[in-house]
Amino acid sequence: MSNKITDYFVTEGLLSNEQVDELVRIEGETGQGLDHLIVKRGLLSEEDTLQAFGEALHLQFVEQLERESVSDAFVQRVPVQFARNYNLIGIGEADGLYRVATCSPLDLHPLDELALMLDSEVEPVLAPRIAITGLIDKAYKRQSDAIDDALEGVEDEDLVSLTSQIDESEDLLDMANKGPIVKLVNMILFQALKMRASDVHIQPYEDKLQIRYRIDGILYNMESPPKKFQDAILSRIKVMGKMDIAERRLPQDGRTTTRFGNNEVDIRISSVPTSDGERIVMRLLDKGARLYDLDEIGLTGQSAAAFADSILCSHGIIFVTGPTGSGKTTTLYSALKRIDSSETNIITIEDPIEYHLNGISQIQVNAKKGLTFAAGLRSLLRQDPDVMMVGEVRDEETARIAIQSALTGHLVFSTLHTNDAAGAVSRLLDIGIEPYLVASSLVLVMAQRLVRLICPDCQGPYEPSTTDLQRMKLLGIEPDMMPEGKLIRGTGCDNCFNGFMGRTGIYETLPVDEVVRAQIMDREGAATIKKSAVERGHNTLRRDGVEKVKQGITTVDEVLRVTQMDVL
Repeated sequence: MSNKITDYFVTEGLLSNEQVDELVRIEGETGQGLDHLIVKRGLLSEEDTLQAFGEALHLQFVEQLERESVSDAFVQRVPVQFARNYNLIGIGEADGLYRVATCSPLDLHPLDELALMLDSEVEPVLAPRIAITGLIDKAYKRQSDAIDDALEGVEDEDLVSLTSQIDESEDLLDMANKGPIVKLVNMILFQALKMRASDVHIQPYEDKLQIRYRIDGILYNMESPPKKFQDAILSRIKVMGKMDIAERRLPQDGRTTTRFGNNEVDIRISSVPTSDGERIVMRLLDKGARLYDLDEIGLTGQSAAAFADSILCSHGIIFVTGPTGSGKTTTLYSALKRIDSSETNIITIEDPIEYHLNGISQIQVNAKKGLTFAAGLRSLLRQDPDVMMVGEVRDEETARIAIQSALTGHLVFSTLHTNDAAGAVSRLLDIGIEPYLVASSLVLVMAQRLVRLICPDCQGPYEPSTTDLQRMKLLGIEPDMMPEGKLIRGTGCDNCFNGFMGRTGIYETLPVDEVVRAQIMDREGAATIKKSAVERGHNTLRRDGVEKVKQGITTVDEVLRVTQMDVL
């Protein structure tokens, strides 16, 4: 190791002499680079390490690569396996010189090989591994084969026999040397993940097989493979999920794990028989998806303050409500991330486990073996927990155990399927929980929905039409409430889908104060409780959505779409 580099780390106070000596010793024994050892041993973050190496070696450090574009020449000459194995991607070319992003500043051999492939000089630029991986995925998606190419030459082969090829956790980006049906299914999953789809629907019709992706909560029609390949495609997916390919008359469930670059993706597969053949839905859960902080999920103002205060309580129960796919679990994970510490014992029971949290024990529900939410919750109480998360309260037994846990000194998080926050109170009473238990255990209920965000790259103002003005009136928005009287929308670009990019939450919170407790004891209806809360200044889902329209981050149509049941 160059003394110049080690001296820099010591001189700048980033590492001590003792740490440098130890790292150099381990480097000599194992052959691992100093840069990797510093990050692996937790002495510095990857960003700080790369920045320091950049300054020591006079190399540029780039933290984000989202805006960079990769030339077609680089993609054509450099195999995806090489780019991924060595975490190298070209981010610019001028006068025969390629700028190449790398996260391994001391590994020079791959750069030499890359120079030979490109028949050009290369200039290294330092960037975090995750940024490089993301740009590789984006660049090489253009190489994904079309359906016709994937099925080329399949006519003379036994279609169903082609589906038996399966590799555990295979990389969807590595499509070379795969059979045509395997290649096609991989392409469908690959495209779905690149387009940020949460579900893939394989829907048979009388004359075609329709592929549909759910993107940001909306279903879109995509590829439509020829009907004659239907059985082979469905059989391949069932093989992946370790399902019975001979059983076509009964519903089946399966699961598999695949790799998408450096990320593992958990795929839950469900098949049901229909008159035109089996219909399959695949739920995609990216294990590499990052956890969000509370201030990143759209919680603002009064709702943010109320929720942040409630999760600091020593005991009680907090419910997050909303329909399936409204982001309830993400919100609960954000709360657990906020309160997680070495002094707190946090245990969750979930179905399924969608994110993996460091330092937190997570239990997967397994109804076939008797591990239900209620049974698991009883076991958790013997594990001396401080905080518990129950994926969902579905019945009286689970609700009763959760509430008793909250009353005996535990902080409990869970979810309910209700239209608004006040509806959670009525639901608990309806399933048989006594009012005094609800009133004394409930800390806060928060309802939420997800609205699509206007793409920041192609957004722009426009004059509202007559229809827009009518829809604005439904939300109580006057033109003079908007900047220059104009609305904002996305026009559509390469980085978004139909002018939208990502989603955020809209929220209403119901802190259980003395007024609400009295209403619960009197068995007041949800409408009465909500009306009273609004009169005391609490927000509603629709009002929170209106604020986000005024901020120009979502549209009037989006707020109306997800708040049909909310009239206040």
